Amino acid sequence: MTQSLTVGVDIGGTNILAGVVTRDGEIVASARRATDPSDPEQIEQAVADAVAELTASHDVGGVGVAAAGFVSSDRREMLFAPNIAWRNHPLADRLERLIGHSVVIENDANAAAWAEFRFGNGQGVSEMIMLTLGTGLGGGVIANGRLVRGTFGAAAELGHLKIEPDGELCGCGRRGCWEAYASGTALARDAQRFAAEHPRSAQTMLDLAGGEPITGAQVTAAARQGDGHALSLLRQFGRYLGLGIATLSAVIDPELVVIGGGITSAAGEFILPTAKEQFLENLSGRGHRGELEIRTARLANNAGIIGAADSARTPAPAPTDA
Repeated sequence: MTQSLTVGVDIGGTNILAGVVTRDGEIVASARRATDPSDPEQIEQAVADAVAELTASHDVGGVGVAAAGFVSSDRREMLFAPNIAWRNHPLADRLERLIGHSVVIENDANAAAWAEFRFGNGQGVSEMIMLTLGTGLGGGVIANGRLVRGTFGAAAELGHLKIEPDGELCGCGRRGCWEAYASGTALARDAQRFAAEHPRSAQTMLDLAGGEPITGAQVTAAARQGDGHALSLLRQFGRYLGLGIATLSAVIDPELVVIGGGITSAAGEFILPTAKEQFLENLSGRGHRGELEIRTARLANNAGIIGAADSARTPAPAPTDA
């Protein structure tokens, strides 16, 4: 019989969110811990502390951990993490010694995709893409009802599709990645660049920043005040988002794209209409094929917890050779 309760842990840049999750995707208890991304051992101890808090009052059958980076196909190791010093790191083994429960590791965007597919706005489809718009651009792919991890566990790194040859420098060290044009980092960079070149035109954003570098949140706040230059920056973001979705559609042909993440929650009303227009303008064979649907995520910041917990519970998201 499948264990009714499991723990999902979502490791972020500065915080760990953990929850006890039912088979129906409901979080019945939660815990949070602060983390230091420069200290992997502290992160592991923080995960163990959060799980211990939750399991003190709940009988759970296992723990799923979602983290940004490449996860081995057996879901035991962090092969590479961009923001934490994990390189071929046996994270599941280390956590099992601390926690005393079985542990599986999942890429954070994959976990969010699985959660939306099982319990959110992806229910009822068999082919789906999940995009998470935050500091970066994460992705997950569901094909024929299964989570695609790839031969080596590194599939669906969608933010690193090449979208502009020799374009903007990405955090991965390459140029022209989709993430370098459709992410919170890209939005802040473009706003700061615009303000340096046109300080008078950027005055609203500069005032909101109060002498600090302009962030994506301040671009969005300026757009809400009707600032045309901020609106233009967000529409540019939307254009690149839609172009990338059209490119993915040519490869994967999904029924649905679900878009989540902090940027979507904060600025989706400005970004998504342009993204949908650009998707249609760039869709190959338009008029002779079905057109995918674009929806926003239902589970918001809980998707990583829910997806990780369900990954620990069921064999459904087994590795595929994609």
